[in-house]
Amino acid sequence: MACVDSEVDLWVVPLVALNMSVRKKLGLYLNPRNAVAADWMAVAEEMGFNYLEIKNYEGTKSPTESVLEDWQARCTDATVGKLLSILEEVERRDIVEDLRPLMDEDVRKYCENQKKNAKPPLQVPEVDSCVPRPMQRIGITLQDDPEGAPELFDAFICYCQKDFDFVREMIRELEQTEYKLKLCVFDRDVLPGSCVWTITSELIEKRCKRMVVVISDEYLDSDACDFQTKFALSLCPGARDKRLIPVKCKPMTKPFPSILRHLNIGDYTRPYTRAWLWVRLARTLSQPTFM
Repeated sequence: MACVDSEVDLWVVPLVALNMSVRKKLGLYLNPRNAVAADWMAVAEEMGFNYLEIKNYEGTKSPTESVLEDWQARCTDATVGKLLSILEEVERRDIVEDLRPLMDEDVRKYCENQKKNAKPPLQVPEVDSCVPRPMQRIGITLQDDPEGAPELFDAFICYCQKDFDFVREMIRELEQTEYKLKLCVFDRDVLPGSCVWTITSELIEKRCKRMVVVISDEYLDSDACDFQTKFALSLCPGARDKRLIPVKCKPMTKPFPSILRHLNIGDYTRPYTRAWLWVRLARTLSQPTFM
């Protein structure tokens, strides 16, 4: 197993770099109540969670995984380096020694993906011309002008295909009314033919002021929605809360996603407040933000 590059500063690598396998293994070490060694409660306390918050995690399937999800969502210093430091502080060096190789491998893969997304593909010059040509910017949305500024949006809509009827209603209520907001709906606005993950990353980070996350049971099973949400959460920590707006579009039988639990949600499932939802959502999306 390859070790992480010694030049990588783990204190700046966000916790989202750690995949589910490592998180589950951390749970195997920390979830059991242990009278001798520190468990997940000691780790949560070091992360800054208070007594009531820690008590609420006791009823979850894996308290360790839930704590990690919420910590990375609300704290600016939720990094791999900080997590290793906390494990050292609570004297769980056994976990560090056992899982460090797996963590290093996750960090290595994360850094490689970051480099791939940061570097444009190599442009091979045409062999029949010796005259340098300026690089052309290729449009990725319907209204993009390769010769001008890129198309910008008020919000990126994160949704799964089974919730598209709700997205249609959102378009009617927010775009085709006096609010005249501009939403980025992937199936409607994005041109085919390019890498989905690369396009999605650029739209969320550079083209859209905010992201509306349409929550349902089906959302929880969508890999695309999972990527979009975690990518948005991994952006500038100070902008997280104002960038992500979760909206519950239908009754759910599964638990609400823990990584969004700290945010105030819009609830479309309550008929008596449904009309107010669009007013509140429009006001939030109309407010200026620093991108």
